[in-house]
Amino acid sequence: MRLYDSWWTVGAAALAVCAAWGVAVWVSGHLRVDASLHTAALFVHLATLVLGFGAVLVADYYGLLWLTGRMALNDALDAAGRLHTPIWAGLTGLVGSGVLLHPDTSSTLTRVKLVLVLLLSLNGLQAGLLNRRMTGRRPGEQPPRRFLAWGAGTALMSQACWWGAVIIGFRNSQR
Repeated sequence: MRLYDSWWTVGAAALAVCAAWGVAVWVSGHLRVDASLHTAALFVHLATLVLGFGAVLVADYYGLLWLTGRMALNDALDAAGRLHTPIWAGLTGLVGSGVLLHPDTSSTLTRVKLVLVLLLSLNGLQAGLLNRRMTGRRPGEQPPRRFLAWGAGTALMSQACWWGAVIIGFRNSQR
């Protein structure tokens, strides 16, 4: 059985993501790193932001190409599906390096950012399931409206979470 075979497998992965997120938040509050490791973690944080968020923007661009009739749906879905690996690698790198940046978990903005990261992760899991369900359709067949609404909601949630986390991260770095 593979990850995107059913809601059950995605639900199990969501529980694992929630547990890993909780561990990362706990560890970040208890781990102290020296200045050189902090600098290296900041570099990794920025590099994986480029990787993950850049891949998300490309995937959304393919969706826009399909919406404007400049790309077939199956081609857009195939291209977006190939971007799941760099998206997840970027998100994993962001969380891993973020643990070493000692976020101020007493700050409301930081808490909002942490929740956005969790929502982003859960949204990514269900996005993979959506991609799998949509690629299972016959070429040229118009997807049902519920799939289109699901896709639009997924893209909006993704953009809101990524941009929100980036803006909060930038704002927190100014302090």
